[in-house]
Amino acid sequence: MKLKIYLFRHGQTYYNKKHIFTGWKDSKLTPKGIKDAKKVANKLKQKKFQIAYQTRLSRSKDTLKHVLKFHPECQKIIKDDRMIERSYGKLQGQSHKTFVEEEGKEDYQTLLHWHKVDHLNGKERKDFIKKMGEAELKIVRRSYDVPPPKGESVKMVEKRVNSFIKDLLKKMKKERINVAISAHGNSMRPFRKYFEKLSREQMMELENPWDDYFEYTVNV
Repeated sequence: MKLKIYLFRHGQTYYNKKHIFTGWKDSKLTPKGIKDAKKVANKLKQKKFQIAYQTRLSRSKDTLKHVLKFHPECQKIIKDDRMIERSYGKLQGQSHKTFVEEEGKEDYQTLLHWHKVDHLNGKERKDFIKKMGEAELKIVRRSYDVPPPKGESVKMVEKRVNSFIKDLLKKMKKERINVAISAHGNSMRPFRKYFEKLSREQMMELENPWDDYFEYTVNV
């Protein structure tokens, strides 16, 4: 017997659109985000599932609502925050642009203090600060085991997602059910790593779409 998992990301939010660290903050779907959710709903129209999972965040719930319009066979919605977005801690609510500027300036001052660079002026200084800040942004967004201040690393997210997967597979096999999961960009990374047998490096390079889904087969 083959059981199915339908995994999808919430639609675009206002924080996504403005390039703001969202994490556990509750940012609503944009008009485009609602269209994204409807696209996922249409793509899943002909599929069947008995249980749906969401997190406590409105973007997960609101995306799932659009999907469920076509699924009277779905008997239950379960909230499970092990599939919630990665916490960005103190960075939540801050724009990527502000982060780049602040971190770049801080790194520049540190390097000056230790006489690692000379005093720069004008455009040269501005470009140097931007470059340093963008390198810090890449570490925060793409590093596996470096957490932002008071936040979660992807390694920490993977631990809770793997716990969710373990319980999910047990439930699916016991109850013989298909499931739909309304998830988040960063919680989908370890989920996809597990089912697509990806390396850690491949997982960290994943970009999860707002308007599509991933289908996985569980053999019983």
